[in-house]
Amino acid sequence: MSRLSVKPGPVVCFGEVLLRLSTPRGELLAQARRLGVDVGGAEANVAVALAHLGHAAAMVTTLPDQALGRHARDVLRSHGVDTAAIGFAPGRMGLYFLEPGAVQRPSDIIYDRNGSAFALRAPASYDWDTLLAGAGWLHMSGITAAVSAGATQAVFAALASAHRLGVAVSFDGNYRASLWAARGEDGVAVLSAILAGADLAFIDQRDVALLLGEPELAADVADTGAAPREAAMRAAFGAWPRLKAIACTTRAQLDVDHHRLSAQWYHRDDADDTRHGALDCPATELRGIVDRIGTGDAFAAGILHGVLRGWPEWQCLAFALAAACSKHSVAGDMHPLSEARIIATMEGTFDVRR
Repeated sequence: MSRLSVKPGPVVCFGEVLLRLSTPRGELLAQARRLGVDVGGAEANVAVALAHLGHAAAMVTTLPDQALGRHARDVLRSHGVDTAAIGFAPGRMGLYFLEPGAVQRPSDIIYDRNGSAFALRAPASYDWDTLLAGAGWLHMSGITAAVSAGATQAVFAALASAHRLGVAVSFDGNYRASLWAARGEDGVAVLSAILAGADLAFIDQRDVALLLGEPELAADVADTGAAPREAAMRAAFGAWPRLKAIACTTRAQLDVDHHRLSAQWYHRDDADDTRHGALDCPATELRGIVDRIGTGDAFAAGILHGVLRGWPEWQCLAFALAAACSKHSVAGDMHPLSEARIIATMEGTFDVRR
């Protein structure tokens, strides 16, 4: 059984919901005459995945009071996410543009979310004690804090309320340098302060090195095989005393369509033993990738799913890696697969399901 303490209740996800506008594969934005439209966003992706895994998941966000905002809400609702806490306000819809990579050209993302309804919402307008009443988990990411100064304040208010109410907090580092640069900041102090309030973090050695200002910690992971991150993880547990566990993945990119993905889990209680608390899932080969956007969110949802089910940590990690791997086969940001279908990917069964 996982050693993370979980009380019953929904998982509340807080963050901006975006529209993703994607060029057809092989086309640049400068060439495209049509764009695919998908709803996404880090926390929304986690909420959708958890709903498909059988959990009560609620989304807290603010959308523009117009057709695009209502469409985004309806998409989340169609996946079984509780949308009652979604607010509507004047402003625009946050967007991002995706050029999918091909051959040796990597994918490229351009954000267009300044002045969105979410970014402009007054942080004091969120009644977090009400929004988190009865919740078991609060899930957020570093992207939310980067969107605007008001969103940063709302994140800290949500953290304070979660601590008062005994709600566990999971935090996905999701460092977005371009969003912080647009604010004239690097985000390091803010993200470090948020991590200080988290129980479970989805971060790797690069995040730890950045936030602690110790670049040497980022150099301890090989591009392939298992990830010797022990020094960074020990530093993380030392820097953020509330943090109980860290889960992360290691990705080797052989080309745009061929990656190798493994996963690791670290627990504070084991940080000083001879293994340094590391659980490791061997790498899975991923060929013919359809879409890698949202794979980290699928991994986070897989870990939360296992913890909520009371699984042992090795099982949580193995399932989360399978969820992340299977997301590579699904177009769009979201991962609407059931537990049974994810487990089928773990078993490597390729026969047609009839």
